[in-house]
Amino acid sequence: MSGKLIIISAPSGCGKSTIIHDITERGNVAMTFSVSATNRKPREGEIDGVHYYFLSTSDFNDRIAAGDFLEYEEVYPGRFYGTLKSEINRSLEAGKNIVLDIDVKGGINIKRIYGEKAISIFIQPPSVEALRSRLENRGTESEDVINERISRAEFELSFAPQFDVTVVNDDLSAAVDRTEQIIVDFIGR
Repeated sequence: MSGKLIIISAPSGCGKSTIIHDITERGNVAMTFSVSATNRKPREGEIDGVHYYFLSTSDFNDRIAAGDFLEYEEVYPGRFYGTLKSEINRSLEAGKNIVLDIDVKGGINIKRIYGEKAISIFIQPPSVEALRSRLENRGTESEDVINERISRAEFELSFAPQFDVTVVNDDLSAAVDRTEQIIVDFIGR
């Protein structure tokens, strides 16, 4: 029996990682977190192979050239993220349901590849202003980085109609509940 793929995408700061974490913590849905690769440095507390596969820029480029990625994206200049084919296929073949926390373009591309074996969920902020406030309240990025993320978010929001379902994260608990129910219904099909 093969597993199913749950694709969750959102502009940075919209809460997709928190939503996935909360659903996983509840334990009501049998799903495995897909570990993406990136060439960025680990943040405090992040572990290689658990949060991301942290690759050097050179290693990342070598893996691109070898065709090892299902998708990859230069999300910001010089900052790459990608999904390793081997990671996804191994888990699906083992019958695991996999959740992907992935950028918007990557989510669209993977849905196209996996079709009905995948559901794509877009997490949307209540407004761009609310998103800016969330990013500022994190206190982890400079004003320039926040402005760059907001600009990118405005572009990414235009892709929401290409996803199977959109969940507006204006109330985290409600967004977690709604996303979890969507996943439960999809896996049960």
